[in-house]
Amino acid sequence: MKEKKDIMSMTKSELKDFFTEAGEKPFRAKQLFSWLHNKCIYNYDEMTNLSKSLRDNLKEKTYINHIEPYSIQRSALDNTAKYLWELEDGNMIESVWMEYKHGNSVCISSQVGCDCGCTFCASTIDGAVRDVTAGEMLLQVMRMQELEGKKVSNIVVMGSGEPLLNLDNFLKFINIINDEDGQNISQRNITVSTCGIIPKMYELADEKLQITLAVSLHAATHEKRLKIMPIEKTYTTDKLMEACDYYFEKTGRRLSFEYALIDGVNDDEQSARELISLLSGKNCHVNLIKYNPIKERNYANSADTQAVTFKNVLEKNGVNVTIRRGLGLDIDGACGQLRRRYTR
Repeated sequence: MKEKKDIMSMTKSELKDFFTEAGEKPFRAKQLFSWLHNKCIYNYDEMTNLSKSLRDNLKEKTYINHIEPYSIQRSALDNTAKYLWELEDGNMIESVWMEYKHGNSVCISSQVGCDCGCTFCASTIDGAVRDVTAGEMLLQVMRMQELEGKKVSNIVVMGSGEPLLNLDNFLKFINIINDEDGQNISQRNITVSTCGIIPKMYELADEKLQITLAVSLHAATHEKRLKIMPIEKTYTTDKLMEACDYYFEKTGRRLSFEYALIDGVNDDEQSARELISLLSGKNCHVNLIKYNPIKERNYANSADTQAVTFKNVLEKNGVNVTIRRGLGLDIDGACGQLRRRYTR
């Protein structure tokens, strides 16, 4: 018996091939794609412009994946919502809904868990279980829109997991969510984060997408980064900077460097000057992040005054920098916290 196809993870081009092979007209692909990704209808019986025989054929050969909220935590401070989703196989992933003046943003997961081992992150504690499909990435966005009753303006693939270790599914996700017959969210409104999987950074650069690449840096020297990010053993900071230069050369897109300020670890003036030296001459932006402490790690957030001092040192030396507004501080807002609490 043939395995049923995951229809939510198929691009419009793949749907055309599917319908052609089934002896159907290619325009059926656009109709089905619109039902799934524009109208957000996940039941074949409600797709009224498809014949009953076609709907029966789709039921036989494909399935429509779905995810359901297992729990939702909502901040009393800023209406940030942390979603814990139950996938069809029983695994759990997280997403975050965030409201800003410029629009609504969502942060979604690309893997169930993570293998990268960053010492300040809850996502990595139990390792990676599996990749998230393109359809499951899409459903995180679409279901949050449905449940919040508001449209998404910006998408950040920065939740649990390392997106570039799931690059094929991520590229499919971009293809589908950017499609004019679907959510039609501009690539320029999508950011993907990586801790520095260098070979995949080169592959992504060659795609010449207009997304923003955010590099999780968190320290500017090999020695300091190695203490908090095991990925540094395999992909060193100097090679990471070469990959960043290649990405900018191929795409023309300014890079973003994520830097979580951890008290006594990477928030002193010397660390700031090391960062200035590393990023000298690069077209980039530094996002200073208020570290969201987790129970399993003995790290603390830098004081607000220390964060401002760090920012001022960077600014005085020509680095484009902002301190990211902290959201969801009264809930399990950090990556992996909610899923970790559930599994524990």
